[in-house]
Amino acid sequence: MKNYTITVNGNVYDVVVEEGTSAGAPAPAAPKAAPKAAPKAAPAAAPKAAGGAGSVRVEAGAAGKVFKVEASVGQAVKTGDTVVILEAMKMEIPVVAPQDGTVASIDVAVGDPVEAGALLATLN
Repeated sequence: MKNYTITVNGNVYDVVVEEGTSAGAPAPAAPKAAPKAAPKAAPAAAPKAAGGAGSVRVEAGAAGKVFKVEASVGQAVKTGDTVVILEAMKMEIPVVAPQDGTVASIDVAVGDPVEAGALLATLN
């Protein structure tokens, strides 16, 4: 067995993976993951001065480029609804609403480069 620590969307998981013994052996059971407290992210470098109209921040979980803006100002969103899609290493990463609310601001545009923790949008 091997132990790994994996971070997904800011959640840190300790994962234990069993190694297979031979090609004819049955597939091993799915790895078990238990979430643990995420480390504190470093503060974002120089947030946009005009951003942040709402009280709930929607932040980038990883560095990348804004691929698509799914929500618009004034739109009602539910927890888990995609607000912005980032592209990093040829993967599309949805950034979702952390809670129900109304989009107060969109602080990025398609093609903008963003760092992890950067403000993408705000909700009320």
